[in-house]
Amino acid sequence: MRFRLAILLFFSSFFSSFGQGTTYVKVIDSYNNPVSNAHVQFTCLECKNINIKSILTDKDGLVFNPFYGTTEIYISCIGFKSILDTLYSNTSKNIVLKYEMFDIDEVVVTAQYSQKSSSKAVHKVKVINRKKIESLGAVNLRDVLTNEANVRITQDNILGSSTSVQGLSGQNIKILIDGVPVIGRVGGNIDLSQININDIDRIEIIEGPLSVEYGTNALAGTINLITKKSSGKNNKLNLNSYYETAGQSNIDGGLQFNRKVYSYSLSGGRNFFDGWNITDPFLKTDLKKIADSSRFNAWKPKEQKFMKFACSGKNLFLKNSIIKNINYRFSSDYFKEKITNKGYPMAPYNEHAYDDNYNTDRWSSNLNLNQTNRNNTKLNLIFAYNYFRRQKNSYRIDLTTLEKKLRGYLDQDTTIFDLYMARGTYSSFNDSSKFNYSLGYDVNVESGKGKRIKQKVQTIADAALFSSIEYQWLPNLILRPGIRYSYNTSYKSPLTPSFNLKYNLNKWIFRGSYSSGFRAPSIKDLYFDFVDSNHDIQGNPNLIAETSHNFSFSAVKTIINGNKVFKITGLGFYNDIDNLITLAISEGTAYSYFNLDKFKTLGAQTQFEITMEKWKAILTGTYTGSYNSLSENLEVNRFSYSPELRSNVTYNLKKYNLNFSGFCKYSGEVVGYYIDGNDSLQQNFLDDFTTLDLTIIKGFWKNTLKWTIGGKNLLNVKNIVSQGPSGVHSSNSGYVSMSWGASIFTAIRINLDANRYKKVKVNKDE
Repeated sequence: MRFRLAILLFFSSFFSSFGQGTTYVKVIDSYNNPVSNAHVQFTCLECKNINIKSILTDKDGLVFNPFYGTTEIYISCIGFKSILDTLYSNTSKNIVLKYEMFDIDEVVVTAQYSQKSSSKAVHKVKVINRKKIESLGAVNLRDVLTNEANVRITQDNILGSSTSVQGLSGQNIKILIDGVPVIGRVGGNIDLSQININDIDRIEIIEGPLSVEYGTNALAGTINLITKKSSGKNNKLNLNSYYETAGQSNIDGGLQFNRKVYSYSLSGGRNFFDGWNITDPFLKTDLKKIADSSRFNAWKPKEQKFMKFACSGKNLFLKNSIIKNINYRFSSDYFKEKITNKGYPMAPYNEHAYDDNYNTDRWSSNLNLNQTNRNNTKLNLIFAYNYFRRQKNSYRIDLTTLEKKLRGYLDQDTTIFDLYMARGTYSSFNDSSKFNYSLGYDVNVESGKGKRIKQKVQTIADAALFSSIEYQWLPNLILRPGIRYSYNTSYKSPLTPSFNLKYNLNKWIFRGSYSSGFRAPSIKDLYFDFVDSNHDIQGNPNLIAETSHNFSFSAVKTIINGNKVFKITGLGFYNDIDNLITLAISEGTAYSYFNLDKFKTLGAQTQFEITMEKWKAILTGTYTGSYNSLSENLEVNRFSYSPELRSNVTYNLKKYNLNFSGFCKYSGEVVGYYIDGNDSLQQNFLDDFTTLDLTIIKGFWKNTLKWTIGGKNLLNVKNIVSQGPSGVHSSNSGYVSMSWGASIFTAIRINLDANRYKKVKVNKDE
């Protein structure tokens, strides 16, 4: 650093011979760390006319004075107290900024007319930023959502991880990546462990229906993953590695380079998990596999490979074109997963076994075009193609020769889904206007192929128009009604209305909403055809869409007291679902899908949050009730309630660039009722459990390298006691997999930024 300052002083002396400004300012914090991207406003005090220039500090906190002579400087930066000072002729300064705590709003885009802070959004949007994702040591979306309030994770070691929100299952949750829906539901759910987050900048969650904006499956909530976008004009390189003692080792990296207004990026990686059993030691040292009963794993070995290419640019069309200022972003990513399910050696001689391989391929490409006009209107167009393929192959393995042969035709299965999507919105976002609006269209064509689908291939097309209006009725009251009309080729689509309001009173923000949602029958519900010695399940092409009514209310109060920020949040919700699609006996031993049931959930949540200079603590309590449909005819509780308690604590030791985080969550017992094969009333339940994660992150060389070490599931939760029905089969009692036990992990992230000092034009008073 001394050498660098010496070079700067040398050039200062050189430029002074030409009568130009020679001084510089270095902005640092209380711990002598440079503050980059601080806003420095220079006002020339010796110029004939008022002359003002604004410049951002570089990564070393440095910025040159663009004027010659005495200059007034005003420095401001988010998280610090602003300062006013004077810079005299031929004098340079180190300016120390003091930390200032205040509530920083996250910028959100999901269901919004344009980018805006979360406090100004009519919807209550929960944001999980990149900092928290790294603190969790998260590898995929499952790892992130495990810690979220009012979210439950379930695990199937073949079908993968799924989630529920507000007591509603994953088939009612819309998962988007940059506004494009993720396809490939197996058992009605998206496997969360297949959604890697190495390229995700933040995650936005809105609970309750967003069917007006996003159509089917957005009944319980919407999870929108926002990918990292190129920023600045610098070329960047990153490399990430991860190891966990349960047998997981990952590596990925990416390269971004820029050419004028165009940016290009390429990334890829590999995640590997070698399987886990409840009898495995805490730290695996012997990775050899032998041909005996230890070849079977409760948690199946898994390998994932992924790569992505993206490019973006500004002003796509020429200035003389009728259409101007179109910005574009194109991305294409490929994902491949292989799950190996090794079976037990078969009696009596243990010479052979039956193994299954599950191969999943995902390919997604999308083009986003957006145009922001001078009249505060915005046009956004999305064109996307998604492909999903899941193939099951079953083999007979000779354990003496390791020769493997495919088993019979009925033991093999391949299912393919693809989706063509076109979506467009035209919105106004003038803050000074009482009226803003959004108009949009949404076209989706989805196909399913497989031997368990009637006629081997089926296609569903859906076209929709939607609109909403934001009206500022009073200075602090915003109303937002909306409606969606759609046409579907396979079922009658319901008309979907919504109404949201937001009211500011002193330091309180109140939000209330009524939303109608729907879940469309899937290709499986309509056209499934699965008959063998153990199953006889047929789809029902006469199904209608599930519909719901959601009422929600929230109140948020923020109190700022010096360097402390207190935030209190309370919310409540109620869901009422009609025409629930249910698998039931149609004739004899045959099953089919029918619109038979209704379902309801209700709940309340309270959250306390405090932020200080070094500390941030969050305590959340949730109480959710699920409707028991048998209560209409039998004497059972109308609702079964389950509590949940979550606490997060972070401590930032800025002087040493250290961050400590702790995440603890208690999930209460889940209870319900069912009728067994003897027409007797039985109770099903899932036992309660508590998880605890701890992490430490240390930054080196101005965060060019970050090292993370931590522990996951430190209370060693493995299998949870469960009792209840098992789909179309008989009831069962036993355990369900929840986690692979306590583990220690470490991660290293390297980010190289080819940042160079910005050239500052030096102005002379004329």
